Formats: sequence, structure tokens, C-alpha cells
Amino acid sequence: MDVLSITAPGDPFLLGIPSLARNKRSMTLDLKAPRGREVFLRLADRADVVLEGFRPGVTARLGVDHATLAARNPRLVYCAISGFGQDGPYRDKVGHDVNYLGWAGVLEYMGRDGEPPVIPGVQIADVGGGSLMAAVGILAALMAREQTGRGQMVDVSLLDGALAWNVYHQLLYAMRGTPPARGREQLTGHHACYNVYETADGRWLTLGAYELHFWAALCRHLGREDLIAEQWSEDPVRSELIGWLRVTFRAKPLAAWLEELAPLDVCVGPVNGLEEAYRDPQVRHRGLVVEQQTASGPLRMIGPPIKLSDTPASVRTPPPGLGEHTDAVLAALGYDAATVAALHEAGVV
Repeated sequence: MDVLSITAPGDPFLLGIPSLARNKRSMTLDLKAPRGREVFLRLADRADVVLEGFRPGVTARLGVDHATLAARNPRLVYCAISGFGQDGPYRDKVGHDVNYLGWAGVLEYMGRDGEPPVIPGVQIADVGGGSLMAAVGILAALMAREQTGRGQMVDVSLLDGALAWNVYHQLLYAMRGTPPARGREQLTGHHACYNVYETADGRWLTLGAYELHFWAALCRHLGREDLIAEQWSEDPVRSELIGWLRVTFRAKPLAAWLEELAPLDVCVGPVNGLEEAYRDPQVRHRGLVVEQQTASGPLRMIGPPIKLSDTPASVRTPPPGLGEHTDAVLAALGYDAATVAALHEAGVV
């Protein structure tokens, strides 16, 4: 399957982020030049998927939009990822992850009660609302093509995707009729059973004893069976529970707590730094850290997170340099050496 991705200067792919650029080939192409557009059309004619992340209308001005490419290649699946989608009053707005999360109602309940919203350190809208939704949409369109013989447009909006991540809090909103409040919901650290606690060595322990049997196991182990029934109590009991666990967990180092609680059915874990996450035995066992030798030295990247039983994914090639495969791609399209040289001289590639 051939997937053609159009990216602009400054795109993370061009910055060489290993997990984004592995197993890919890179060529440079000036789509504003007629000969550059001609090269791209040749590529799109044989592609299964075209993926682009420009603002709406840009690819139309360049002459490589869905309508143009689909007229030449009716089986093409064309996916456009944008901040607000291809239509609507916000389609031409600019934005970044924090903006989309704000519009989508995600930031409103992140953080502690009475404090400002907390910006998450991972791109929920970009990756979860954009990339993952695009992957699902592309796969759905490819499956539909097996039945209809035709490709289609996949319109992915980061705002749409971010809003869809509000699954749990949308459920609460529907049940109660009131929107979630910052720092006062079950998954925001409001209650003792779902929280983070400092340990004696200044590290942090995560507690996710959401279900009653997990909470009961912890209370019994700590000699406070009387608190089992208070799991979801509000103040003043709620504050007392959190205070008790803060004092309790500060009594021992993180490693001691993890060892002590490991045999129990209690959802606990460490707050790892990224280097610690890379070294974690479970992460290593699952092949989530891949190291490759490149011309500039060893390169470490995150491996494929999806495990397939019959056709397992693998990291075959490291991230390419910008334009590293330009000549090879042109040769595969049938351009001879003289034409390739002329394209270079004209600044088309």
C-alpha cells in the first residue's frame, strides 16, 4: 500500500522525530512549480492514500486537492487533517493543541479545584484527536473501497477529535445535567482513591483504586477497613481521607511501597520520568523502545505500540534526512537521470 504524505517546512516529520518518521522515505518537491505539481500528480496516480495537514483551501490553490486527485485516481483515499475541519465558521482559524483542548471543553476540568486549568504535557488534540482519528478514518475508507471500488475524502478536525475524548465527562454531564467542574470529578484527583501521593524519597505514587474491590484491598492492607464505605464521600470526610493517605505514603520510599503493594489487587504505580519509562521492564519486554545504528550514531525511538499476531509491525529504517530519497522516487516514477538533474537545477526538487 502506498501512502503519500504532504508536509510543509517546519513539520515535525521534517524535524526528524524518530517515532513519526521511521519507515518513511523523504523527497523535496516545490508544488508551486508546474513541474513539481506534475511530479506529485504522478505519485498520487499510483497512491492508495494521500495525507495532508494544511489549512483548508491550500491544496486547492496548489492544484492537489481531493477533487483534482480523485478525478485522476477514483480509488484514492484522501485524508485532510486540520484544526477545525474543512467547513464551519472556524475553518480558517489558526490554533495549537492547547487551543483545541480549550474549545473542546477538555481543559476546563483539568487541574485542582480553585486553581487555573493545567495544560497536559502530551498533545491530546494533535495525536489523539488528529493522528489517531485520521488512522481510523483512513482504514474505514479503505474498507469501504473494498466494497464500492471508490475512495473518498476523510475530513479530520482536531477540535472534533478532542471533543470526542470527553467520553467519561460527557456521560456525567448527560446523567447529572451539569457540566464537570475543575478538580471536583472522580478522574481529576478530587477523591482519595484516584490520586497521586508523595513518598518518603520525594517521588510520587499513582493510586487508581476506582473500583470498590481495589479500594477495599488497600484499606484492609493499611488497617483501615472502616474507611471502605467512605470511598466517594465528600467533605469533610474526603479531605480527611486524602490527608490520611498523604501521611501514610510519605512514611516509606516509592520502591518500598511498590514492592509492598505488588501482591495485592491495588492499582498503584510510579510517576516515571521519560528515561525511567524507557528502562521499565514491561516497556522493554513489549518492544516499545527500539534502538538502531545510523550514520550519525545510535538512535533510540518508540517502537510500534500495536501488536499484530500474524503481521507484526517493525522498525525497518530510521528517519530519513530531508529529501534523502528524492532521486530514488523520481527514478521509480520513470524520470531519467538527465530529467532528474534538470529538476534539481530548476529548484523543483
